[in-house]
Amino acid sequence: MIAFKKIIAASIIAIIAIPFFLSAKVQLPSFFSDGMVLQQQSNAAVWGWAKQNAAIKIITSWNKKSYSAIADGNGKWMMKIATPVAGGPYSISISDGDPVIIKNILIGEVWLCSGQSNMEMPMKGFKDQPLMGSNDAVFNSANDQIRIYTVPRAVERFAKDTSKNAAWKNASPENISNFSATAYYFGRLLQQQLKIPVALINVSYGGSPAEAFMSSESLKLFPEIIVPSAKGTEKLNNKNAATLYNGMIHPVIGFTIKGCLWYQGESNYERPDQYEKLFVAMVQLWRSEWGQGNFPFYFAQIAPYTYNYAGNKTEKMNSAYLRDAQRKAAAAIPNSGIVVLMDAGEDKSIHPANKEVVGKRFAYLALGDTYLFKGFAFQSPAYDSIIVKDSMATIKFKFAPNGLTSFGKPITQFEIGGADKIFYPAQALIRNGTVQLTSSQVLKPVAVRYAFKDFVNGELFSVEGYPVSSFRTDDW
Repeated sequence: MIAFKKIIAASIIAIIAIPFFLSAKVQLPSFFSDGMVLQQQSNAAVWGWAKQNAAIKIITSWNKKSYSAIADGNGKWMMKIATPVAGGPYSISISDGDPVIIKNILIGEVWLCSGQSNMEMPMKGFKDQPLMGSNDAVFNSANDQIRIYTVPRAVERFAKDTSKNAAWKNASPENISNFSATAYYFGRLLQQQLKIPVALINVSYGGSPAEAFMSSESLKLFPEIIVPSAKGTEKLNNKNAATLYNGMIHPVIGFTIKGCLWYQGESNYERPDQYEKLFVAMVQLWRSEWGQGNFPFYFAQIAPYTYNYAGNKTEKMNSAYLRDAQRKAAAAIPNSGIVVLMDAGEDKSIHPANKEVVGKRFAYLALGDTYLFKGFAFQSPAYDSIIVKDSMATIKFKFAPNGLTSFGKPITQFEIGGADKIFYPAQALIRNGTVQLTSSQVLKPVAVRYAFKDFVNGELFSVEGYPVSSFRTDDW
């Protein structure tokens, strides 16, 4: 009797272990489903699972074209289908003899939106943490031309081919209230201007460091970062390296996109020197694995905030160093852009309430840089160089063709340092798009810093209203 029970138990385990691709119909990741959006005028990747060596046929309704592939020994198949200019709705038939029909497909612009809590923060706000004007925006959000998809949270030790199931949704008050505010405000403005469908795929998890979004292989370049062992049994969380890559990023790698938005860095603020290289490596990893070349990668600089330090505070735990690392990364990453938020931080909240300004700046950046709209500013002035003559330091900026302004307020946040590496407040004067700095305490300037504090309200802007990032000319 005991032996018989063991046989039954073993049989049940074996049945449970049978891969889902051995079922009768083709199986698809949940993001290939009704209501989806495919990137226009691309060779969009579509994949799934079927029986081993099964012949798979896809027919696209927009041109009646047929595509074929053979599932491999694990049952996985993938093919690329040519998409037309934006439009729809359309359908796709995917069959191994028993067809699956994906309906209500739109063709448009697809953007991946990722990061930690400031990207994840929904339009309705977090508990006891509101967003400015969000209720009116939610109320007026109905728009079938904006489609949203949120990859469910998942922490995994090994890279997964599929994520937890979710559904594509139309923009509507009920759906948008629970969706990323930063992503929605971006998508709303993008759709208004492009007048075609826009898709937003949200892959975010609050409180997560950048290394959680990277593969264990890529993190070998950073031996100081501990990656959970493949043989480990400890309980993992979103702070562990590679866990979100495995559970949330890897499943969607290859879904054809136009570009990426990224809002993260708060969980790495105490490691700015490492982040400067880590973030660049993360972008390289994603671009390499997506196989779409250097697609646009735009990221938000963390907003000023008074961090609560744990243990002994070091100088570089001032989050201005992390903002500086992000500023430098913008120059190191091809086809990238940074959204500066020096005017949108909050002293007591790590989740600033003005998410509309973040989404709008992302949209202006994409519209100007990717879609080549003309006649408006779309990026912040950036530190270019320092020239020292006698006791005056002159700072030059890029991306400020119409000059700089403080909107009539005193400029108090510049500091000058000499060879002794001690910084003193500087007197600042805007002249011909530069800032001229002097201090009676520093007769031979060596370095300059601007707004280099944990929390600060930026006071230097382009004439069009884009804030200048905090920066330093030294590497001390």
